[in-house]
This record gives sequence, structure tokens and C-alpha cells, in this order.
Amino acid sequence: MQKLKTMLVASALVVGAASFALAQSATGGSAGSAAAGGTSASTLGLGATSTGQNGTSSSIGVGGSAAGGDKQQSKSYVNGNQNNLNGMAKSQAHEQGGTFSKSMTHEKVHKGEVTSRTKSMSHEPGGPPTKSSSENTVGAGQ
Repeated sequence: MQKLKTMLVASALVVGAASFALAQSATGGSAGSAAAGGTSASTLGLGATSTGQNGTSSSIGVGGSAAGGDKQQSKSYVNGNQNNLNGMAKSQAHEQGGTFSKSMTHEKVHKGEVTSRTKSMSHEPGGPPTKSSSENTVGAGQ
């Protein structure tokens, strides 16, 4: 009887290890900000996906903010279907005279892969624009 219990426990451990080995997950994101004069803008995005015995679960969050200047605008959206998720956040602030700051983040979850890209830019008249970007991909193909 003791031998049978030992075999059952060992079998359960092997099955548990096999199901753990089948699970895959990925999490990634990016963020950026820009500032010039009295304006600033920032955006960020984060995505995650996990695949296991019971299927795939994914999520995305994006957002941004803008401050200063005479006009501020910030918008974001998330949409998707059973195969992918997409999210975008855009923020910008403008001052009279041409000073502005803006930032944009795009987040995507598709086929076990999380891709994130952020671009930011600021400018004051009389000088060159300041730009920055970041991009990363995490998941199935990596």
C-alpha cells in the first residue's frame, strides 16, 4: 500500500511539472516624457499575456498626461479581439509662440508577444527639437 501511495504522489508531481512547463507568459512596457518651456507631456503602456492549459489571458493598460501651456490634450484607447490587443496613449501641451511637448505610446499583445513603443518630443522656437524613443518586444519570438 505504501508503494502505491508513493507512485501516486510521484505521478502527480510529474503531471504538475509537465503542466507548469507548458505555461508561457510575457510582460513588457515602455514610458516616456518630454518637457520644454512651461509644457510637459508623458505617456506609458504596459501589456501582459499568459498561456497555459486553460487558454490564453492578456491585458493592456495605457495612459498619459499633459500639463502647462495654453492648450493640453491627452487621449488613450484600448481595443482588441480574441487574437490581439492594442492600446495607444497620446499627450501634448502647447504654448503660444511655438513651444510644445508631446509623447505617444503604442502597446500591442499578439500571439504570445508583448510589443511596446514610446516616442516623445519637445521644442522651443530658435532651437532644435529634443526627441527620444524606446521600443521593446518580449515573449514568444524572443
